[in-house]
Amino acid sequence: MNKEEIKNRIEELRKELNDHNYNYYVLSMPVISDFEFDRKLKELQELEKANPEFFDSSSPSQRVGSDINKAFKQVAHVYPMLSLSNTYSYEEVADFYQRVTKTLNEPFELICELKYDGTSISLTYEDGKLLRAVTRGDGEKGDDVTANVKTIRSIPLQLRGTDYPALFEMRGEILMPWEVFDDINRERELNEEPLFANPRNAASGTLKLQNPAVVASRKLDAYLYYMLGETLPSDSHIENLHKAAEWGFKISPAMQKCSTLEEVYAFLNKWDIDRKNLPVATDGVVIKVDSISQQQQLGYTAKSPRWAIAYKFQAEQAETRLNSVSFQVGRTGAVTPVANLDPVQLSGTVVKRASLHNEDIINSLDLHIGDMVYVEKGGEIIPKITGVNVAARLLLGEKVRFIQCCPECNTKLVRYEGEAAYYCPNDSSCPPQIKGRLEHFFGRNAMNIAGGTATVDLLYENGFIANVADLYAFDTKLLSRMPRWGEKSANNLKKSIEDSKQAPFENLLFALGIRFVGKTVAKKLAVAFKTMDALMTANKEELIGVDEIGDRIADSILSYFADEKNREIVERLREYGLQFSVVEEEPEARVSDILEGKNIVISGKFSKHSRDDYKKIIEQYGGTNTSSISSKTSLILAGENMGPSKLEKAKALGIEIMNEDQFLSLIGQL
Repeated sequence: MNKEEIKNRIEELRKELNDHNYNYYVLSMPVISDFEFDRKLKELQELEKANPEFFDSSSPSQRVGSDINKAFKQVAHVYPMLSLSNTYSYEEVADFYQRVTKTLNEPFELICELKYDGTSISLTYEDGKLLRAVTRGDGEKGDDVTANVKTIRSIPLQLRGTDYPALFEMRGEILMPWEVFDDINRERELNEEPLFANPRNAASGTLKLQNPAVVASRKLDAYLYYMLGETLPSDSHIENLHKAAEWGFKISPAMQKCSTLEEVYAFLNKWDIDRKNLPVATDGVVIKVDSISQQQQLGYTAKSPRWAIAYKFQAEQAETRLNSVSFQVGRTGAVTPVANLDPVQLSGTVVKRASLHNEDIINSLDLHIGDMVYVEKGGEIIPKITGVNVAARLLLGEKVRFIQCCPECNTKLVRYEGEAAYYCPNDSSCPPQIKGRLEHFFGRNAMNIAGGTATVDLLYENGFIANVADLYAFDTKLLSRMPRWGEKSANNLKKSIEDSKQAPFENLLFALGIRFVGKTVAKKLAVAFKTMDALMTANKEELIGVDEIGDRIADSILSYFADEKNREIVERLREYGLQFSVVEEEPEARVSDILEGKNIVISGKFSKHSRDDYKKIIEQYGGTNTSSISSKTSLILAGENMGPSKLEKAKALGIEIMNEDQFLSLIGQL
């Protein structure tokens, strides 16, 4: 064949294979055998390989995924991905209906659709081709997982037809079918690998894998449920979805337009039963106002749309026998009791263990070994014991009591005032705590070091490391002599440890594992104090002056840095060259000197700009941002929900307080 014939054949095969993918994965109506499909796909792959000038990222050949390992980049959402408010009763559904009725004061219709239990995805299409796939992330930005999503055959790479908008977004849920989930867990069990807890976690974990070829082997599925864009086909949400189905999107057949509450209740009743026969997991029903213009009229709260809610099904319950209770120690020293049960089927998975949370829960249940207990999955995910079938007691077994000493190091447990959990205070030599802190330090949101539980176990159990600072000092060549390790694996770990020295300061703060200092708090501390030294020497007043930092977090930070062992580890990390300060961005161009010499504290929530925006604005107009109120504070920019203690202190010091409009007027932006 000449080049023109080759090009035509490639385009013909692409069209055929796209049609067959649509018939098989969306319509569930295949028209050719798997063998014939594979034969055509192989022909296409060979032609594309021999003729790279005809490469197309939307080709069906890209579904198999490459084995190139690429870190995900963060992408900002054009439209924020907000969460839905949850409701658990018909009364709350009625309240939602009445709120919509009162606000709109005009006729409206609702759409009821199943709430699939997977991981959210945003798909952007340009000129009919999949441009980008992004996870929910924090709602404002997410991970670009386009390479992985291209392996999901129910998601079109090239749309059908021609009447789609030039640029638009589809949102939906990535799912792992029950059948695939069970097959993967059977294989993992044979390989003595940890089992996935449920399809939702399995789907989420799979989507974040760095190898698209492995993602392709996991056979993920997807349902799309919402369209966004400047030029949508219709003002009707359900009509937009019907149109999307024509373009090749997999849309749930379980959708219904409802004009009355009675019709909504009938839909809820039907699917509370019928959902158990579906091939994928569901955990409720989403109820939306159909009209897009009415959705816009209803608007949003800070966290969720006012035009939609999620009705959550009641958790499925099962009865089984309690055989024993074991106690696990986490990285913070918290001791968690775990019930060991006769295996029982629950919400599509086999449950053998359930959390008992703490001593108060155990005592309230009056548990005895051998009891027949009721088990539920909270939110269809985490198994928990909710009651005891006392009538089934034939012989009274030993009463379940909370242990007094750590099951790992035998240190006497302590219970802090105001907390339900017991803790092992031996954080310097209790093995699970040390290994837990090491695993946390390795984590992607922390220092992002290659390796997991198995690597940490090997390093700790063989005496290579005893704390996180040791990671940067031990000889990785020693690993090459360990079972299943070689020179290449050891060098990969060494490189990953070395690369972690460039992790941002906020990641290091999170990685230290200071109690109550999560990822968000670590970022706020980094922004407020800029350097490790400033944080280590901060007093309680300065700490609680930071947004969202209260007494509990402040006390935990002070306690951590008061411990000489912790300070020694931190100083060693400094010597090894980790990032101990924020990398300052280029300063914003000065607009005016109207705030020159003013120290300004920002407090509360704002509607016209974000807190970070206001910090930049203050610098642009010559002012200085400070985190805590003192006699040196010039004024306070106060939004909604300003803390009462800050307000009281400001009044006592006679500091000027401005609301958002007053401040913008001051700098000439209103």
